[in-house]
Amino acid sequence: MASYPSTYTPPTPVRRIRYFIFLKDVLILACTTFGGPQVHLAMMLDRFVMKRRYLTEAELLELNALCQILPGPTSTQTITALGFKIGGPNLAYLTLIVWAFPSVLIMTLTAIGIYYVQQRSISLDFTRFIQPMAVGFLIVAGYRIARKVILNQMGIVLAVISALTSYAFPSPYITPVVLIAGGFATAFFYKKHEKMEKAPIQIKWANFFLWIGVLITAATVGAITKSLPLRLFENFYRNGSLVFGGGQVLTPMLYNEFVEFKHYLSRQEFLSGLAIVQVTPGPVFSFASYIGVLSMRDYGLSGQLLGGLMATAGIFLPGTFLIFFVYRFWNQLKRYRGVRASLEGINAASTGLTASAAILLFQPMSGSGASVLIVVATILLLEYSKIPPYLLIIAGLFLGFLV
Repeated sequence: MASYPSTYTPPTPVRRIRYFIFLKDVLILACTTFGGPQVHLAMMLDRFVMKRRYLTEAELLELNALCQILPGPTSTQTITALGFKIGGPNLAYLTLIVWAFPSVLIMTLTAIGIYYVQQRSISLDFTRFIQPMAVGFLIVAGYRIARKVILNQMGIVLAVISALTSYAFPSPYITPVVLIAGGFATAFFYKKHEKMEKAPIQIKWANFFLWIGVLITAATVGAITKSLPLRLFENFYRNGSLVFGGGQVLTPMLYNEFVEFKHYLSRQEFLSGLAIVQVTPGPVFSFASYIGVLSMRDYGLSGQLLGGLMATAGIFLPGTFLIFFVYRFWNQLKRYRGVRASLEGINAASTGLTASAAILLFQPMSGSGASVLIVVATILLLEYSKIPPYLLIIAGLFLGFLV
């Protein structure tokens, strides 16, 4: 796996206590942070910057911007890189496990529960009010982050252009184009940034070769053996290596592959899981665990758990390898003013992508007065009340059972 930097020294007892406190903070966020990467970032700012001061707000925002231009789960890469910054590779891997475990467990149990329900011919309609609530969460998250990262008229223009572009061309491949274009747009204003002493960029390629090596090996072994667990790992590893922009971009890719092409899940199963993962704490990429379980429904409980495990490993590992690769020379790279200036455009463009995702998710339900009312009510309750998000979720599920 990842090797230690040459400057690494074993942690002292004080450092171990600090690492434990950090992992406790990660677990708290993993259990309480609903709504996707934008909400995750807002909560990270509150806990990691304002409360604990592990890093500055500018450092966290630039780290998040870096992760947005890499394939993989943005918030997971951000929090893993923070673990790397604080305690090296071992703490980073522990951070990944602690961060992902609650949502992976919930989505695994959800898939097993849905299979159990279907075996007894029970309807899944009780989940139908959750999706409009998820749209409300997304809108509020985007608004809160926009207030922090859009600092001038250029930021507003970039956010609007990226929203219109991604709405007009709803392809996962447009996401990196929009983010890179946003970065280029503000990179030209690099002169307003302070000059920093430059140093030669030293690149350690081990994690890059690890990433590409696992991809090739998984594809080869899966094709030869025809093993469904191995093919699931390869499928999700490939998707995790190609997706830019978070769970909202991952969703159509998974739908096309596992519903339309391979028929591992029905449309109703997919949408039910999607609705639940939108309001599950932690990373949205845990949706892979749900799909992995149902893809191996015919192999008994042990097979379902194996499917969930392989899908989970496949979706999270690529982004982890890549952030370990890039983060090692990021401090050298960001000394260039053009690189730092580009982060403003990337953050603004990301806000536009969030707005576009919210519109696309809202459109199918815009003809339903009840769904519109739920979206509006969710937004108002999140902004003007202190009701915890999980209580709103429970209320939505309860309403679904009643109606």
